[in-house]
Amino acid sequence: MITGANSGIGKCVTTSIAERGGTIHMVCRNETAGNETKLAIMKTTGNEDIHVYVLDLSQSLEVVKFCEEFRRTHDSLNVLVNNAGCMINQKELTEEGLEKNFATNTLGMHLLTTGLVPLLQKSKNPRVVTVSSGGMLVQKLKKDDLQFEQLLPFDGTMAYAQNKRQQVVLNEQYAKKYPEIHFSCMHPGWAATPAVKSSMPEFYEKMKDRLRSPEQGADTVVWLAIGQPILKMKSGLFFQVLTSSTTLKTFVFQLVYKTFKV
Repeated sequence: MITGANSGIGKCVTTSIAERGGTIHMVCRNETAGNETKLAIMKTTGNEDIHVYVLDLSQSLEVVKFCEEFRRTHDSLNVLVNNAGCMINQKELTEEGLEKNFATNTLGMHLLTTGLVPLLQKSKNPRVVTVSSGGMLVQKLKKDDLQFEQLLPFDGTMAYAQNKRQQVVLNEQYAKKYPEIHFSCMHPGWAATPAVKSSMPEFYEKMKDRLRSPEQGADTVVWLAIGQPILKMKSGLFFQVLTSSTTLKTFVFQLVYKTFKV
């Protein structure tokens, strides 16, 4: 199962696993975009075992209902890739009164993961891969302000970075609580995805000639999801893609720190 499967890194992960003959459950917010991507991947890979589910991860009650229905209709789940996310630069509340970045990136991911644990536990060598971000490196966990009420003025990049730190911490806790499931969290490198272009336009413009492609951003996700060596590694780790170029590495991190105003 892959969330945010119809574009960017999620689409590339879906395509890569479909090429290998996997059964794919695409979780998408937009039904039309999801079905269009499904048909394109089926045509490209010849894999017809691809299924689309419509779900807005910011709606917590809907996530709970989705998990209940999926558990009712399926016997097991091998891999969950938590890829969907958002960076909303203006403070928005969901219908449930939750700050939308937190509701999507942290709470929605948490409810989906824990809601599917019973199916993962029924599989051989089950895995959960969460696509985090290097932005989390500029944030320490702040447990007393999950709704960013103290973040004045509101800053979407800071909220996003905190969400990504929360994902890494949760990943570590899942590994302790569910030892029969292998959990990993990762930074895909700075990739030229639609999400990066729309939510971080200044960063994108400065870096667009140096960013990784979505396919390159997906490579570590796919390795963590289906590669065999990872099963010999400790659960709960955070993986980071680093360039061998010290100059580029320094340039990237300088931009990250400037973007996140640290």
